[in-house]
Amino acid sequence: MGQAIGQMLPTAVGVAVSPMPIVAVVLMLVTPLARVNGPAFLVGWILGIAILGGILLAVASPSNASDEGQPATWVSILKLVLGLLLLLVAVREWRGRPQEGAEVATPKWMRMLESFTPVKAAGAAAFLGSINPKNLLLIVAGAAAIAGTGISGGQQAVAWIVFALIASIGVGVPVVIYFALGDRAPALLNQLKDWLAHNNAVIMAVLLLIIGVKLIGDAISGLSA
Repeated sequence: MGQAIGQMLPTAVGVAVSPMPIVAVVLMLVTPLARVNGPAFLVGWILGIAILGGILLAVASPSNASDEGQPATWVSILKLVLGLLLLLVAVREWRGRPQEGAEVATPKWMRMLESFTPVKAAGAAAFLGSINPKNLLLIVAGAAAIAGTGISGGQQAVAWIVFALIASIGVGVPVVIYFALGDRAPALLNQLKDWLAHNNAVIMAVLLLIIGVKLIGDAISGLSA
């Protein structure tokens, strides 16, 4: 199981440090419903990732994802495709980064967050955590990495729980800050929000480039073994 955790760790970290979901939870934490919407967002995020990963692993398990402890050929091909897609997204993010001194516009959907109920907050988190394209690519890559190690179903489940927890650190930290710092939290959270919103494209470009290259390298190693 240690091998599985090591293989999926980069993609889990990639999900965790995705800036826009962190900005979204921070926006919820500066609204009157912060005490309920913040935790609801975190729970929805964890459940979204956990459920999607469980589905992917359930599909991969009977598909012979491992060949004597090594990723099957189709898993290596999938990693190659995912790696190439991540490189394309990285290039798009880099090209779309805001120029120095330019004002970063807040997406329209984020302006609606202050009116969300806890149920809507959890639903938005489940979508951002699992279905949005960037995270979806990373989650599929993480599930493929775990399935490709050939460990048992129970061990895969434990490894995916670890994935979901690591992937939730990014949105979990602002929630912890809110409850730990009390009245001092809004100022710090607003600073964090502004910095992440301005640097979102650069952070994601670098991160996706690194993960994409790793996936391509893993794929080449698997196909040449």
